[in-house]
Amino acid sequence: MAEQARWTRARLGSCGPPLDLLTARFQRHVYAPHAHEEFTIGVCVGGAEVIDYRGGRIRTGPGSIIVLAPGEMHTGGPATSTDGYAYRALYADPALLADGTLGGVPHFREPVLADPELAAAFRLAHTDLSARPDPLEAESRLPWLLTALARRHSTARPAPDLVPGAAGLARAVRDRLAGELTAPPSLAALATDLGLSRYQLLRAFRTTMGIPPYAWLAQYRVTRARGLLEAGLRPAEVAALVGFADQAHLTRWFRRVLGVTPAAYRNSVQDAAR
Repeated sequence: MAEQARWTRARLGSCGPPLDLLTARFQRHVYAPHAHEEFTIGVCVGGAEVIDYRGGRIRTGPGSIIVLAPGEMHTGGPATSTDGYAYRALYADPALLADGTLGGVPHFREPVLADPELAAAFRLAHTDLSARPDPLEAESRLPWLLTALARRHSTARPAPDLVPGAAGLARAVRDRLAGELTAPPSLAALATDLGLSRYQLLRAFRTTMGIPPYAWLAQYRVTRARGLLEAGLRPAEVAALVGFADQAHLTRWFRRVLGVTPAAYRNSVQDAAR
């Protein structure tokens, strides 16, 4: 196991605040005592790590979630001399965990949590956003998962889930995203315009549409891309026109939604026309 660590900076919405993602794999590295201003949320993905924290020593294993509070001194190192440890972590502003709960910044009594479903969701989101830190996707996925973490495992009381007029609010968000597909507004800005918190906006949208905003917008972009491909434009041109970062981004979503690449789709419709 090579010693490696890679940082990625995601942005929560266009012009929104940054959120750092760390992917680390260590055989021998031991962290000196230190603290972060943000919550440290980690998922162990291999080996085992020991962490000195709050006067005791905790041990992590694959699939466990680690929550370290802001300002709390901690270390980190391999649990054994042979296996090393690997993890994915993100560093979240405390306010992100308070949106969807009552009573201020949540408190976590236990730093190591067993929640396989949430751990898998964190790992998947971290992997996807480390590869392509799309602002709308980051803002749709990470705050939602952080709120779920606080609601499930902290001492804070969950805020009410009911969002009055959810269907109408979701349609308003949908229309704004469709109208600004190449440079979509942040969810925080949309929430402010609608008099909501970001959690309420995400809740209303997911309840009404069945998917988060970034996924809806990606599918809408694919629909728009089909028309442009049928008109004869090349996939690289189409990607920019409908708001995807590049042709690879278009291809990933096109295959996810339609099962074929944009080039294969373009060729098939042109062959049918001939």
